[in-house]
Amino acid sequence: MKKVYPDAAAALAGLLRDNMVIMAGGFGLCGIPETLIIAIRDSGVKNLTVVSNNAGIDGVGLGLLLDTKQIKKMISSYVGENKTFAQQYLAGELEIEFNPQGTLAERIRAGGAGIPAFFTRTGAGTMIAEGKEDREFDGERYVMERGLVADLAIVHAWKGDTEGNLVYRKTARNFNPMMATAGKVTVAEVENLVEPGVVDPDHIITPGIYVQRMIHVPNAVKHIEQHTVRTRA
Repeated sequence: MKKVYPDAAAALAGLLRDNMVIMAGGFGLCGIPETLIIAIRDSGVKNLTVVSNNAGIDGVGLGLLLDTKQIKKMISSYVGENKTFAQQYLAGELEIEFNPQGTLAERIRAGGAGIPAFFTRTGAGTMIAEGKEDREFDGERYVMERGLVADLAIVHAWKGDTEGNLVYRKTARNFNPMMATAGKVTVAEVENLVEPGVVDPDHIITPGIYVQRMIHVPNAVKHIEQHTVRTRA
């Protein structure tokens, strides 16, 4: 099966619909699948539920889908860099399901592993636990969290071969690998696309069996979320 598509629109053709659940990889603005996000914006699909560690920033990443009000709900951990997000939430135009960051990561990993639910101490006895089942283990209270599975997962990799085997670099390894396993369909954008056998098998992070479609993005923009540099002496 040919996995490499000529562009993002072609790779997403037939996959997008209103009211679907999409997982979007990355950590802050590092390792975000922005080319695919732009194609989702341009498709016009709406009422999306998006699972992502963060909501991008204004005009970048998932901020593009917030600008067009295509997202109805975010399942996230950190959204503090996006003013549009805050405005829509406070106006009642956007739902948010907050998760402790580790819990969100484990919910995605569990979904990809076929685990429907798990118990964690994180959030037990707080607002996070309201409406959720809890149990006592070894004298401590634990709250049950459900695994997450998406209709579509979009991820960004540093290198990949045409069979879909992916390698991520540094911070981009946060959330991208686990989301690649938790989508019913996974589409990857890859900076360096190579032939099968070029990637050392010991270096593969996401095996190609999890990836159905790919695009090559050799000139991916690397955004910086916060410029925190000091003046040279």
